[in-house]
Amino acid sequence: MKSFVEYSSNSDFSIHNIPFGVAVFNKEYIGCCTRIGDQVIDLASLFDLSYFENIEGLDDNVFEAYTLNEFIELGKPVTNAVRARIQELLQEGSILSKDQKTIEDAFYDLDKVRMIMPIHIPNYTDFYSSIEHATNVGKMFRDPANALLPNWKHLPVGYHGRASSIVISGTDINRPKGQMKPADADKPIFGPSKQLDFELEMAFVINKNTDMGESVSTKEAEDAIFGMVIFNDWSARDIQSWEYVPLGPFLGKNFGSSISPWVVTLEALAPFRTASPKQDPEVLDYLKFEGDKNYDINLEVYLQPENGEENLISESNYKFMYWNMTQQLAHHTVNGCNLEVGDMYASGTISGSDPKSFGSMLELTWRGQNPIQLNNGQERKFIEDNDTVTMKAWAEKDGVRVGFGEVSGKIIPTL
Repeated sequence: MKSFVEYSSNSDFSIHNIPFGVAVFNKEYIGCCTRIGDQVIDLASLFDLSYFENIEGLDDNVFEAYTLNEFIELGKPVTNAVRARIQELLQEGSILSKDQKTIEDAFYDLDKVRMIMPIHIPNYTDFYSSIEHATNVGKMFRDPANALLPNWKHLPVGYHGRASSIVISGTDINRPKGQMKPADADKPIFGPSKQLDFELEMAFVINKNTDMGESVSTKEAEDAIFGMVIFNDWSARDIQSWEYVPLGPFLGKNFGSSISPWVVTLEALAPFRTASPKQDPEVLDYLKFEGDKNYDINLEVYLQPENGEENLISESNYKFMYWNMTQQLAHHTVNGCNLEVGDMYASGTISGSDPKSFGSMLELTWRGQNPIQLNNGQERKFIEDNDTVTMKAWAEKDGVRVGFGEVSGKIIPTL
């Protein structure tokens, strides 16, 4: 496929992608959109101009909504048909390519729009599905010889997080404050976190509602997953390490998480499927799956100090995940937990075996013992005030590139 819209060969947003988001156009109205290159396309306008005619199930202009929820709830027969129609319209020689007025009215330069939260997220779950990350944390905080807890290789460990504090890329995050217990203290202290961290993650978005008592199998899971975003699960390690026993993460996590603005569909990622790591011991039947359920997605993390340059501090890949999305969703619902449209499920920190691929400052600096050296001469054990963390993600194969853009967030002082 070749588009009439020009874009660079290394653009995340090729005609093979067609992601979905929500934008503020002309600083005055909100609508659902897609992107190709650096052009953002107002889908509500295309609907009004009959460019989505004859797509069965797309009866109303759901693109006028302030989130993608109404659109993705229509299900994959509709959303896939819309994506295919957009690809058709963007090709050279298409009807749209010759409609100069619509191009002028519905196409916007990227710097002329403001991206906002694409999804209303009713529920959020964070998994813990990278074996390298879990092993590293176990070595640091528990017994290095028995880093993984007994259940880890038998089920996708996760916890229910806070949906209300998930924010769009570009939103500043206040340094959290709370209780901490320094190693040399006999009682806890209160104050701003001194060990603020990022966590390199991806997250998937649910497109359907289910009833309580209903389960989603690994075979059915992909039909319930609309697409993915980059996810930065900000973490206050010192608050977390004091509070997490016995019930797990709480204030160390719920102060903020950041997502990229574009939701990339599973269909766009299909060419980049890859096998998951071998699971040993054999999992229970409800967690078994067939085919390639993981994705070869390149990941990068940059740290930029105030008035400084970006520093590439991590290069990882989503394919390292031990537990895949279909297993995560099957486990989440096997007890009858119901799904809601817009639910977001994060992968947990993504780390590889190479220290350069570790997905958190906790691991990159080994709990502060080995500070990162920045190119301005400074060093970092954890994230400092006015540091900006940016994550990028893309897949590329046989000349086809599909990416997510980036998620960026700046840490500002405690309120």
